[in-house]
Amino acid sequence: MTANNKTPLYKFLKPSNTHIWILFALLKVNSFLPHLMQINNGKFLGRVLHKFLAKRRAISRKNLSLAFPNLKRERINKITAEHFESVGASIAELGICRWGKSKTLYENSVWEGKEHIAKAREANKGIILLSAHFTTLEVSGLLLQFEFPGFEVVYRKNRNPFITEIFRTTRESFAKKAIEKRDIKNMIRSLRNGGTVWYAPDQSYNRKQSSVIPFFGVPSMTNIATSTIAKLGNAVVLPFFPRRLENGNYVLSFKAPLEDFPSNDPVEDTKKYIDLLEKHIKVCPEQYYWLHKKYKNLPEQYTDYYADLKNWA
Repeated sequence: MTANNKTPLYKFLKPSNTHIWILFALLKVNSFLPHLMQINNGKFLGRVLHKFLAKRRAISRKNLSLAFPNLKRERINKITAEHFESVGASIAELGICRWGKSKTLYENSVWEGKEHIAKAREANKGIILLSAHFTTLEVSGLLLQFEFPGFEVVYRKNRNPFITEIFRTTRESFAKKAIEKRDIKNMIRSLRNGGTVWYAPDQSYNRKQSSVIPFFGVPSMTNIATSTIAKLGNAVVLPFFPRRLENGNYVLSFKAPLEDFPSNDPVEDTKKYIDLLEKHIKVCPEQYYWLHKKYKNLPEQYTDYYADLKNWA
């Protein structure tokens, strides 16, 4: 998005957006409080959402039952409740990203695998920071600016253009530029110029550039575009995954740059990423985004995994 087509937030001052403006204002007020208090306030909001968002609660439980079939219903319900708290915390973190003390947050964070960052830089190429949709997604970007100054971030348009602008402008407060997820040419151009692009391809919104790949052993439409972007951008792929600690601090865990990536098989390339992703989800299952239908948009011959959602409400 260029400066010519950015929309100032005041342009969205209309009655249909009143609830968003109220939340936006509360987030700003919350950002003046001590960090852990901000997170706990967010978790309280998450508990409220858990009570009232019955459909999202059912989707989360269903997703968890598919990914972890050996878990009892009681345990699934508990992780779901914790997940909503984590989602609430992520909403609070949106305010932290816009108005918080990012340097203090960085100084209190833990960086695992910094040697992998050094190895990625040794290649003297562009770097794809390959991550996923955890509830700590926004705040991890805030922290990344201190190790990757001038990095660029990918974002997805929301159905509500006001929400799109909130997330885009928030990300541009800590990144050099926000690139819309379909703007592959811009990503490739940045990488060819030696830039760093933060990319989270674990959610597939349609069947384009996707393939059916098991996610925790269950068929899932999965984005396989990372191989193409890495190949055309001549980039190193550096996986990293964030997590939130109970004390409100954060851990950013970097893995070794993916070897022989990209190959001639984007599906096999993507399986390497999925394997790393699954391992991290097991460390903090409540922090992965289960609210969305992870197993949707499958071809007709596959099971409709959400046909029995009413049983998970």
